[in-house]
Amino acid sequence: MFELGLTEAQRKRLRTTNSLENLNQQIKRRTAVARLFPNEASLLRLASAVLMEISEEWETGRRYLPRDDA
Repeated sequence: MFELGLTEAQRKRLRTTNSLENLNQQIKRRTAVARLFPNEASLLRLASAVLMEISEEWETGRRYLPRDDA
């Protein structure tokens, strides 16, 4: 196994799939509201908007992998 210089807490977060499961759950929840999409592009547009929103939260809000020096 290669060493990334991560702390124990960071390694635990990377080891689990909780974040991926949560991400898939949020996409499913948002797309279930619309139910029917006129075409594939509209589904991709909604899923992309959800992913961009989550990405922005991760970048500006809470940190998923907090660094000790920050």
